[in-house]
Amino acid sequence: MSRVKGGTTTHARHKKVLKAAKGYFGARKSNFRTATQAVDKANQYATRDRKVRKRNFRALWIQRINAAVRMHDEALTYSRFINGLSLAGIEVDRKVLADLAVHEPEAFGAIVAQAQAALSA
Repeated sequence: MSRVKGGTTTHARHKKVLKAAKGYFGARKSNFRTATQAVDKANQYATRDRKVRKRNFRALWIQRINAAVRMHDEALTYSRFINGLSLAGIEVDRKVLADLAVHEPEAFGAIVAQAQAALSA
């Protein structure tokens, strides 16, 4: 029986890695061994940063909400506003609140007024 050569499989595997390394600088895009290391590290970063992206967006939403709340009432802080929302029974997440603050300031102002009323009551 003749021996099996793995050239086709190896070529396909190398091609897959080098395609993933497209756009990298220097030997990282053309040398298989270096490209493998670069692609592996890039995948580690991508996996980690999918979690980090969620943190960054939440922080951005909180900053936008805080700025919008202070525009409506300078004495009201973000944390007191969130407390007022929970006391008023308003269950709107931070993503929607930030979107309202940017695109619908009047509606956001009404929510701020309800939160203030719940805090003062």
